Amino acid sequence: MDVILMIVYATIALGFLVFIHEGGHYLAARAFGVRVSEFMLGLPGPSVGFTHGETRFGVTAVLLGGYARVCGMEPGEMSPHLEKAMESLYRRGTATMEEVAADCGITHDEAYDALEELAEWGTAKRPLRSDDFNTYRTPAVNPTKRQIRLAREKGLPVPEKSDMGTARPLEDARSFYESEYRQQYRSLPFWKRAVILLAGIFVNLLFAVAAFVFVYSVLGIDLQNTQTGEVVHRVIDPLRSITVGFAYIGMVFQAVAQLFNPQTAAETVSQSSSIVGIAVISKTAAEQGFQSFLSFMAMLSVSLGVMNLIPIPPLDGGRFAVEVYQKVSRRLVSEKVMTRLSTVGLALFGLLFVVMMGQDISRFVLG
Repeated sequence: MDVILMIVYATIALGFLVFIHEGGHYLAARAFGVRVSEFMLGLPGPSVGFTHGETRFGVTAVLLGGYARVCGMEPGEMSPHLEKAMESLYRRGTATMEEVAADCGITHDEAYDALEELAEWGTAKRPLRSDDFNTYRTPAVNPTKRQIRLAREKGLPVPEKSDMGTARPLEDARSFYESEYRQQYRSLPFWKRAVILLAGIFVNLLFAVAAFVFVYSVLGIDLQNTQTGEVVHRVIDPLRSITVGFAYIGMVFQAVAQLFNPQTAAETVSQSSSIVGIAVISKTAAEQGFQSFLSFMAMLSVSLGVMNLIPIPPLDGGRFAVEVYQKVSRRLVSEKVMTRLSTVGLALFGLLFVVMMGQDISRFVLG
């Protein structure tokens, strides 16, 4: 029963913090007119959910983490055949890679690259598991009331509802292509891309500070006189509560920075916890009451936000570092290089995860 409670409380804490983190990315992207094709809690895989507008919201089978799939974040140069491939696909509705290659007069590999990039844009749908060939489809269209209203206000054609794979020949392929491109992350200037990347971290830190204010300035805390043993309930003014929140954020920044110092890295890791430790602590905090659990979530939110600032892909800080490099050098990082960087980053964090889990098992399970 204790194990079940630990899993439940850890899922609640992490699920909420991941939700607001990814929600920050989602809201920032939508504020700049960028399409978000998926907003999921859990690791990529089988999912259940619903579709609203152009975004599918849901929960995956493995509730560890989450993601908001912001369209157009693929690295490297764009395919030069996107417009022709898009026109071919929309004229057919459902088309194989070979059919698009024949329509455009390009090789199968070039057609595949273009269709995959259009799928990343949310402009096309990837093949289904039941397909015998690389078959791509136009996405389903189910316009929201807001989209219909905006189209009418701008004097644009009102989008009509259609199923996935429905043929929709384009009257002006160039205009449609430009419209789709403007809804991509890669079409934005540097500062807007930076805002999208850092929005999740900002929301995590903002929630932590707000939680500290609520705990100290609304609920209040019990202070014990060390000499008399008398317990006094105190409410701290909001400004001091905010100061406490930023002081804690600064402490976490210092702790994370020590990971990069060979002399302090081992000690910092030994004082950190994996998902096992988080589960144990979340149960203990929940049993102590709402105030204790909220304080724990605030501290965990700071850790999640600051850890995501580490400049190693695929973390937000790593992607931001890549954006800064591209801005300064005026050179695009290729997909191959980005994949290698992400692989190295995942290997490092995988090793760190194994070490910390071993510590937590020794500490909490074996005593």
